[in-house]
Order: sequence, then C-alpha cells, then structure tokens
Amino acid sequence: MCRNIRTLHNYEPHATSDEVHAAALQYVRKISGSTKPSKANEEAFEQAVHEIAHITQHLLDSLVTHAPAKDREEEAAKAKARAAVRFGAA
Repeated sequence: MCRNIRTLHNYEPHATSDEVHAAALQYVRKISGSTKPSKANEEAFEQAVHEIAHITQHLLDSLVTHAPAKDREEEAAKAKARAAVRFGAA
C-alpha cells in the first residue's frame, strides 16, 4: 500500500472530506503510475478520484468498532517517535 495513504477509521475527530479526497488521490496516482494525468486522461483520473473518495466515505460511515477512538495528536506523536528511532539509528 502507498505510504502516503493513512488509516482514516476510528479517529476522533472523524476523517474530513479533504482527508478522504487526499487518500483517494494518492490511491489513483499509485495505481495509474502518474502524479498528473495527461489532458487525454484527466477526466478519467478525476472521475476515479471522485468515485473512490465517495465509496471510501461510505465505507468509513458504515464501519463499526467497539475499540475506543484514537487521538490524532497522540498517534502523530507515536509516529514521530518511531521515525526518530528509525532514522536516529542510521
């Protein structure tokens, strides 16, 4: 999976539409192999991003969990600590 696509489920506050769109964009870029489509493919590219964002939001709205919601700031701090260990050891 693309490293830039982050988990969006079970966070408080919930994922924004911008976050969902960004994940969809990263997914389409990854599978198409293109960060910016040609003019000939631009409409298909944007349509795919729109549809994937829509179904992703539907998925997030439908998921059920009994686990407590994760705190975004706390998870970001953990990720920074892991990165510091990983890159500090190099």
